Amino acid sequence: MPRIQPIQIGPVRIAAPVILAPMTGVTDMPFRTLVRRFGSGLNVTEMIASPAMIRQTRQSLQKAAWAPLEEPVSMQLAGCDPREMAEAAKLNADRGAAIIDINMGCPVKKVVNGDAGSALMRDLPLAASLIKATVKAVDVPVTVKMRMGWDHSRLNAPELAHIAEDLGAQMITVHGRTRCQMYRDSTDWAFVRKVKDAVSLPVIVNGDILTPEDSVTALDQSGADGVMIGRGAYGKPWLLAQTIAHLTGATPLPAPSIEAQYHLIAEHYRAMLDHYGDQVGVNMARKHIGWYTKGLTGSAEFRNAVNQVSDARTVLDMLARFYEPWLSRAAA
Repeated sequence: MPRIQPIQIGPVRIAAPVILAPMTGVTDMPFRTLVRRFGSGLNVTEMIASPAMIRQTRQSLQKAAWAPLEEPVSMQLAGCDPREMAEAAKLNADRGAAIIDINMGCPVKKVVNGDAGSALMRDLPLAASLIKATVKAVDVPVTVKMRMGWDHSRLNAPELAHIAEDLGAQMITVHGRTRCQMYRDSTDWAFVRKVKDAVSLPVIVNGDILTPEDSVTALDQSGADGVMIGRGAYGKPWLLAQTIAHLTGATPLPAPSIEAQYHLIAEHYRAMLDHYGDQVGVNMARKHIGWYTKGLTGSAEFRNAVNQVSDARTVLDMLARFYEPWLSRAAA
């Protein structure tokens, strides 16, 4: 029997609620396109600061770009000014975003010091005003991503979720850690059940879902309607498709062969060069190369060498040489 069922986010139907998490510097259009091609229920963009979106800086426009293959797309915004959030949300809705997601969970100091992200869990009136302004500004669904609370003395995610529902939010995602935990300790999937009990909206559980089997445990403990996968997809853009198959009872999907992974990383690398230009693309791709090659024979030495190279063509040549032993075996 399937572990997940379709969910409705306003007019947007998500057939399989296995969602790609927004991750700054990772879930750009080149990566998200690969994830969608393998299979995902919904893609969420990188977090975009609302003031930068209003100014339409080059970086914000890169983050806000998506491929038609990805649609419907959820655009995630961060900020602490209701007027700016509303304006940024309207800009993206007008550009075709199907969903606007408000970030109230990012724990990074730079974001929190600007009173955005998980800092909003210390100021529920401000959080409420942001949600209210955003919902009023757009005709598309608004969703909210949060943590359990600021720390374990203020586990107020159920309260914030209830406020969000009353103000017109259409879905809640909860990362099962507090802000003060950052990414330390284990995720508390069971806590998310308190949020699920507090609202009638779809609730998505997030945090430490690294395998399809983890998704089953997270759903069982949380009672959530779906899962959001973040760091588990590093170097594995096929993980969400595997998870969907696992949760729906479909035929299990094996990981691509090493030969197929080589062609995938080469394609991904070229797409990043097209998206960012050679200089930035080479730098941005280094972490992806590390994730794809992790665990392969000689990968540590290869990563150390390739990370010193700034010429895009040379990196592609090094990738071909590194994967050549596996390609030779596949051809034999």
